[in-house]
Amino acid sequence: MPQEKATIYPLFAVPDLPEREFYDAPDASDEPEVCPLCYGSGMEIVKGKGARPCGCRKQKSHSNLIEKTKIPKRYENCHFHSYRVLNPSQDRAFRYSSKLAMDYPAVERGLLLMGTVGVGKTHLAVSILKGLTERGFTCLFYEFGALLKGIQDSYNTVSQTSELKVLQPIFDAEVLVLDEVGASKPTEWVRDTMAHIINTRYNDKKLTIFTTNYLDERRSERDETLEDRIGVRLRSRLFEMCKTVSIGGEDFRRTFDQVTPIKKNHR
Repeated sequence: MPQEKATIYPLFAVPDLPEREFYDAPDASDEPEVCPLCYGSGMEIVKGKGARPCGCRKQKSHSNLIEKTKIPKRYENCHFHSYRVLNPSQDRAFRYSSKLAMDYPAVERGLLLMGTVGVGKTHLAVSILKGLTERGFTCLFYEFGALLKGIQDSYNTVSQTSELKVLQPIFDAEVLVLDEVGASKPTEWVRDTMAHIINTRYNDKKLTIFTTNYLDERRSERDETLEDRIGVRLRSRLFEMCKTVSIGGEDFRRTFDQVTPIKKNHR
């Protein structure tokens, strides 16, 4: 039986490369941070007492709840402790707002924070939401103009959303802030949409907090009132749903360049 000839393969020189060229070992910096108390388990061992939920889990849960409120990043530093009281009307508004945050859900009416620009209406509204979120309630923030834009976009056939999908979170939230009410041009569609939102939450006994730059009284002949912007019927409904709190003062933003960065809290 003839012997088969072995195939001889040519040899090539292989460069002496560092080991990491072939295998990239993970750096320590790539590894996720692990809580030193629970080591990622979510349960902290207390010597002599047993186990309890770790504080890192509570912190993560709270961060997730705050994120779900959709509070704009511009107001992420707003809280009751950072609100600057400069006159009696702001002190009064602060007291009503903080009391609502402490007393809820034993509260029957929301708040209508009314005043000119830069007096702290949104700051207080956001502070209420943060205080209630910390207590575990489902809260939501919406600038009214942005909400209307979202509803209008839902009518686009290319959009993957529907009007109900946009409005359902508004209806479901235990506490809702509608910022800048009256700022949008008061067309019939705008008023009908606002009436739908307000009446639904009113019928479901859901707490709503409103802010507006429009007052109930004209300071000059050219000024429009809140009633001019939203209509007599809706203004009447807001009287029933909310306590009206009027806030006066100078526009805080006009002195923004004169305060230190630490004190720059958006209102």
